[in-house]
Amino acid sequence: MSPLTITTRGAATGPVLEVTGDLDYATAPELRKAVDHLTLADGQLLVLDLANLGFCDSSGITILLAARNLAAEQGATLALAAVPDNTLRILRIVGLDRVFTLHPDAKAAITSSSTAC
Repeated sequence: MSPLTITTRGAATGPVLEVTGDLDYATAPELRKAVDHLTLADGQLLVLDLANLGFCDSSGITILLAARNLAAEQGATLALAAVPDNTLRILRIVGLDRVFTLHPDAKAAITSSSTAC
């Protein structure tokens, strides 16, 4: 089991949260807290960079949905970047690949958003 670390950095389109380690029942509240403390401006993009996510259970999926909802409440959007294959498989099985905007990496998410503006 890998501890969860969340690193926040800014981008021209909005904040990027790099999520590293295991996102599960024990650690999901940490990501929720990090997202809750963000202030998003209308039209911004929140990117969750999952390139170093080791594991994600149903509690992790739930917090990803909660992050999407919180972004929407503030007039922002959310994108998932570099979703690991094991997590992507789960998203596809339950149909959430059609709910989340997915990008191969954080740079692609930022670039896609900045060209849409």
